[in-house]
Amino acid sequence: MMPTNTYRHKWLPKIREKSYYSTYFGSEGTSLLMYTFPILFLAILGCVYIHLERKLKDQNYVKTRKGENHHGLATWKQPAIMKGPLGIVSRTELALLTMFVALLVWSFATYLHNSFVEITPQSAAMEGQKVWESRLGTAGYWLGIVGNICLVFLFFPVARGSSLLPLLGLTSEGCIKYHIWLGHMTMAFFSAHGICFVIYWIVTNNSSQMLKWAKTDVSNIAGELALVFGLIMWTTTIPRIRRKFFELFLYTHYLYILFVVFFIFHVGISYACVMLPGFYLFVFDRYLRFLQSRRRVHLLSARLLPCQTLELNFSKHPGMEYNPTSTMFINIPSISKLQWHPFTITSHSDLEPETLSIVIKCEGTWCSKLYQTLSSSSSSAITDHLQVSLEGPYGPASTSFLQFDTLVMISGGSGITPFISIIKHLIHNSKSHHKIPKLLLISAFKTTSDLTFLHLLQSAATLHDFQIEAYVTRDKSPKNENPQIRTVIFKSHVGDLAVAAILGPNGWLWMAGVICSSFGIFLILIGVLNRYYIYPIDGNSNDVFNLGLKSLLHMLGLCLSIFTAVTAAAIWNKRRVAKEGRQIQSVEGATPSGSPRATGFEREMELETVPFQALSQSINVHYGERPNLPRILLECKGENIGVLASGPKKLRQEVAAICASGLAQNLHFKSISFTW
Repeated sequence: MMPTNTYRHKWLPKIREKSYYSTYFGSEGTSLLMYTFPILFLAILGCVYIHLERKLKDQNYVKTRKGENHHGLATWKQPAIMKGPLGIVSRTELALLTMFVALLVWSFATYLHNSFVEITPQSAAMEGQKVWESRLGTAGYWLGIVGNICLVFLFFPVARGSSLLPLLGLTSEGCIKYHIWLGHMTMAFFSAHGICFVIYWIVTNNSSQMLKWAKTDVSNIAGELALVFGLIMWTTTIPRIRRKFFELFLYTHYLYILFVVFFIFHVGISYACVMLPGFYLFVFDRYLRFLQSRRRVHLLSARLLPCQTLELNFSKHPGMEYNPTSTMFINIPSISKLQWHPFTITSHSDLEPETLSIVIKCEGTWCSKLYQTLSSSSSSAITDHLQVSLEGPYGPASTSFLQFDTLVMISGGSGITPFISIIKHLIHNSKSHHKIPKLLLISAFKTTSDLTFLHLLQSAATLHDFQIEAYVTRDKSPKNENPQIRTVIFKSHVGDLAVAAILGPNGWLWMAGVICSSFGIFLILIGVLNRYYIYPIDGNSNDVFNLGLKSLLHMLGLCLSIFTAVTAAAIWNKRRVAKEGRQIQSVEGATPSGSPRATGFEREMELETVPFQALSQSINVHYGERPNLPRILLECKGENIGVLASGPKKLRQEVAAICASGLAQNLHFKSISFTW
């Protein structure tokens, strides 16, 4: 509504009339009520909704099966764009992107039209300017306003633990592309905004405005600094730079702190309340992640596969639940103190209530160093303690795999890892006497040694309707290899804890309470600050409170309120995790020299000696060829077939093109991508 004349001439004067006389919240009080409170209220309701949905997940099974034939909605989820800079884009995403771009264009055009009408030769001459110069300055101003619309949404996709994403059926890894789109649009508008004003100041002989830091008005130098920090971040997102110098890209993105701080100094805290909800939830999520990353988790064992792949198994708090395709970020200080890498969780929270597993394919420097460290640690099966920290898990709030008659999973290389958790999820549902879809796994590997990935699927031998078609593309025939899978057991450490959610088993309810309490603390802080410090100065006609200092005090109040509420909740929930950790240590302390439990060691060794026969009957291996995906998919029988693709970009694009071709109406495509 902001670009309309209704807002400008009717609503805005009344808003200003009421807000400017507020002794407790000042001019930003109404902005907090209009822009910040509704989004935070939705986030709180989302937390409660997700909590109830998880508690009633068994009852949701029947509802999911009944809603399986909603083909009209499924059509909107089909890919509309398969190739190009936007990646794989569904029809829903394309429609929303088009509407958002239309909003930006309409807003800018409306702002310009309403402003240019008021710029006449007479009005420009009164300011000592030409008409085009006045219009240039006005256009530059509105470019910044429209750019702020993009900034409003910029931080929502990167708040991994926010309730707004799962409430909309989104995941943090799937929303990264939205953050990329919004980032490009934000910086494009802000860059044009800055260029227009620089030219405007030069042609009007007001170059001194570039160094202006006004006491009660817009601070130009703060805006220029914010733009510089934004341009540095934007430059490192160029694909060639990001791929070759990923650490440079990663570390320069921490400049977002200075970007936001100087942006608030530039526009003032009252206008910054428009973009505050997304940033508020991001800071909230970021501090939760920081507290979780300070905990050292208990690494039980590692399985080293000959295909340069390893599986890490952690001790898990029994009350922590997660859904298939969830991810966790891992940090190992002995490899790198600053680097965090995301990996798919391959375990199932119900089938394996006390362990959590992730699979790592050695395709980068960090992963290769970890594999070399573990493989060369010792010839014995028991090795020294390895310090590890985790963040997460992050994943979908609910799953919809049971709604299909047949589930076709297509992977390339390490793209098979998300499917391991999906298969275990279906195994759990089959044991609960739920009807599960027929399963077809199509996996493409480079060499014969990569087939050892399939050893991670041994638990799937209990499934009846499960078929694996494995393709080895580089080897023309089987090689006489005797792959040895080595297991390394790690000694425990006094400070290690089981992997647990930072806010406990009822984390979503705790999050709702913490968001509510932190925002309440923030309102109390700024209310007291305005009433007894800012308002007495502003109420004096001889003086006006410094706008930059006011913005700084509000930013400090925001951080203090979030840190206080989150820290209190984390400490309260840490006691339960600490008790669980002490129980683990007391059991292990009974074995000599603090070595792992004998039963755990024997179980790991037993996994490696079990013959790979039960599952091998469901495996067909094809050498020297690639899967004929069009033939395989179009020959699938069934009314409702789910097609999941994970792995290289070209593979996912090919599968998306087949499903969107219209040759088969029963194919419903979903891409599993982890583009961080």
